[in-house]
Formats: sequence, structure tokens, C-alpha cells
Amino acid sequence: MTYKLIILCVLALLAIVFISACSANKPENLGIKNGEFSACPSSPNCVSSQASDENHKIAPLKAHGELATVMANLQESIKQMDGSKVIKLEGAYLHAEFTSNIMRFVDDLECFYDKDNNKIEVRSASRIGYSDLSANKKRIEKLRTIFEKKQ
Repeated sequence: MTYKLIILCVLALLAIVFISACSANKPENLGIKNGEFSACPSSPNCVSSQASDENHKIAPLKAHGELATVMANLQESIKQMDGSKVIKLEGAYLHAEFTSNIMRFVDDLECFYDKDNNKIEVRSASRIGYSDLSANKKRIEKLRTIFEKKQ
């Protein structure tokens, strides 16, 4: 009986550690530096419109109009997506987090409105793990569909 209780406690502790690790801390490499996002890691759990390699490359969103209007439409579009939370909206930059329903994994979405070129540069990356089963790519494509209807 005692062994069963010890095993149950160990399994419960492991589950707590695993679940808390799924959210991970906010990466320190978020933001825009000289008009660019941080590069995607070598793992396939990140996409960026600024990536040069085909494994991570995704097209930017098409956008036109005044900064305030475009960013408000972008924020509204993101809020329509499951698991989203806009963390920061400052000028032409937006950072949002997406939390998965079951495992509570957190991914970071970054957007930067390049008004001069009529586009929104995007980067979406998982905080932990190696593969994301194309979740970040699918997220950007869904955002594209929602946002471009507002344009």
C-alpha cells in the first residue's frame, strides 16, 4: 500500500512539473531590432516572414492604411482566434501569446506593420519543444484570412 502511495505522489509531482514547464517563460529575444525580428531557431517550430530559408519562411500579411486603424484591425483579428492574448501593442509592433487548450503550450506571435511597403511582417514561434506539427504556420494563415477580410 505504501509503495502505491509513493508511486502516485511521484507521478503527481512529475505531472505538475511537466505541465508547468509547458508554458515556459517569455523569451528574451522578442521585439524588433533595426526593423527585424530575431531569427528562427533551427527547429521547425517557428515561421517568419523575414526568414531566408524555406523551412521557416512565410509570406507577410498584406496591409494598407493608417497605423492606428491597421493595428486595431490586427488586434481584433487576433482576439478572434482561440487561445489568444494580446500582450503588447506599441506603435507598429504587436506581441500576442497563444495557449493550446489541452497541454497549455504557449507560442509567441509578433507582428510589425511596415506601412511604407504595405505589409505586416510576422513571426510565430513555440517556446518549447522541437516540432509543432505546423501549428505556427497554420496560425499565421488563419490570421491572414481573418485580417485581410478587414482590409
